[in-house]
Amino acid sequence: MASLAPQTLLFDRTALRRDQGLDRPMNSKILRLAIFLVAFSALAACANAQNKPESTCPPAHGMKAEQLHGRWAVRFTDPPPGLPERATMLLKRHAEFSESLAGTVSRELGRAAGTAAIAGHSAQAALAGDLDEGMLLLDESSDNISITGTWNGEMKAGSCGQVYQGRWKDTSRSAAPDAPEVFFTLTKLP
Repeated sequence: MASLAPQTLLFDRTALRRDQGLDRPMNSKILRLAIFLVAFSALAACANAQNKPESTCPPAHGMKAEQLHGRWAVRFTDPPPGLPERATMLLKRHAEFSESLAGTVSRELGRAAGTAAIAGHSAQAALAGDLDEGMLLLDESSDNISITGTWNGEMKAGSCGQVYQGRWKDTSRSAAPDAPEVFFTLTKLP
């Protein structure tokens, strides 16, 4: 074996490729078609990924009032003097109107309770309202007779109905005639 030339021990790759028919140039039409199909598949996959919604959240106008049932944390931005920045809201099914909302908003009034500044508000107020085409519309009553506040809000985009933002208006007897609207955020509690 030592007398054999090294080239006889190596595979003759050229001969092997020729014997298997691999030395012929590829048909250019087949090659172009294959490249086109690969490129088309890649573009289709990218387009499909871009067209998928970012989340599986229902649109705001598709939300139902029952999806808002439960406890909510309320945060006010710059509330009127005497009213706290934070409150808790409980929403449930309205007793008379099944597709409407009822509930309460509870505020810790502390030393401001009973003062003239917030005379029209109580630590716990009744709520009643609707979710109409994605708009949360609630009336608040501290005395169960008159409307002492109004809530108008919308679902925060991408929150899946877990966050609503809007404006609260003090309509109580202690509110100034030109009382500004107060921004609020409702966040669903577990």
